[in-house]
Amino acid sequence: MLGLSRYQWTVLFAAWLGWGFDVFDGLLFNYVAPNCVPTLLNLPIGSPEAKQATLFWTGLLTSVLLLGWAVGGILFGLVCDRIGRRRTLLLTMTMYAVGTAACAFAPNIWVLLVFRIIASLGIGGEWAAGASMVAEVVPENKRVTAGALLYTSAPMGLFLATFVNLQVAGHWLADQPEVSWRYVFLFGLIPVAAASVVRVFLKEPERWKQVAAAAAPPRLVELFGPEYRRITISGVMMAVVALLTWWSCNAFIPVVVSHLAQTEAASRGLDRSATLALVENWKYTATACFNLGGLVGTLLTIPIATHMGRRPMFGIYFAASALSIFVTFSDALPAVARLYMYAAIGISVFGVFGSFTYYLPELFPTRLRATGSGFCYNVGRVIAAGGPFLVGVIASQGASSAVQILFWVGVIPAVGVLLTPWVIETRGRLLAD
Repeated sequence: MLGLSRYQWTVLFAAWLGWGFDVFDGLLFNYVAPNCVPTLLNLPIGSPEAKQATLFWTGLLTSVLLLGWAVGGILFGLVCDRIGRRRTLLLTMTMYAVGTAACAFAPNIWVLLVFRIIASLGIGGEWAAGASMVAEVVPENKRVTAGALLYTSAPMGLFLATFVNLQVAGHWLADQPEVSWRYVFLFGLIPVAAASVVRVFLKEPERWKQVAAAAAPPRLVELFGPEYRRITISGVMMAVVALLTWWSCNAFIPVVVSHLAQTEAASRGLDRSATLALVENWKYTATACFNLGGLVGTLLTIPIATHMGRRPMFGIYFAASALSIFVTFSDALPAVARLYMYAAIGISVFGVFGSFTYYLPELFPTRLRATGSGFCYNVGRVIAAGGPFLVGVIASQGASSAVQILFWVGVIPAVGVLLTPWVIETRGRLLAD
């Protein structure tokens, strides 16, 4: 199937699981924030003070997650090129799973912050290991397809996070919002079981073993030397635009949709139980649209990148991202319509990430592949961390203002379109050793 051997499919599936659970664990907080933050701050859930605090802490904790993600990605990128793809993949999966599950026992917001940092280090490190392993194991002519298929696990992770939260907070413990979020975090342990199974079937790529045995250990400073400087800048530029846009939009889906649902519930005269149910259903609908759009957009990178090239692909996706954001968060759009417009945001804002799993590994040779890919993909998170924080701070002045702020996020991908002439084109290029 697709010209891949059984073992190549095993590697792809292992990396697919790693990245999917990576996203799953990384975003659980965003779903439970409306219940988690007020509980830890001793505020009544649903009160104006709770809504304001939730917006602020969602922005802050998302930004901290991104910073930890960046540090973990850069650190474990170097580790991956030194100790191997397999061991790094298993180590990081275990790290982010344990860190996420520990959040269930947080007695206050500051301990929660510490556990989120631990999880974020593992989340950041997993990506480079999985992407590098897939790029080095699959045939050259299947790299784009395999890379895009690898990223389809991100919508899976979001679907799973949405489903778990809906089941726990929306059904099983719907009448206990003060404790339901703790049980949601416990589901973060699922990747540990997956890692235990995966380790039996994986081995280090022969390509990496041969190079690692003969080459000097990688150094981060090499990415800024004359040979790799332009390549590094190309990767960082595209990652910064994509990450800043994605996190500014996605981090606030539960918060924005909760506000829209609560406003709708008030207009219908619904009681507290019915309001909570409407909030969880609307969050599920909006996130499902975003995830489904992301899945479609991810797969569309395959024909676009293959037939048009990487540079035009980034231009198309960033232009579509700007348009979808401007339309979704315009003043005239009804609340229910915004839920379904998240599909358009998903296709563009989410979909473009299907390219990074093959584009960034294509830029660097084997001895620097995880280091370079991890740096480009994750250093962007340092800059992107400012997006959710600023949106959260401004929106905390009033939940409805979040929609107005998100409208202007569309400027970011519009700037990305202007940067595409500096993108290094890799279409038709063989993976370098």
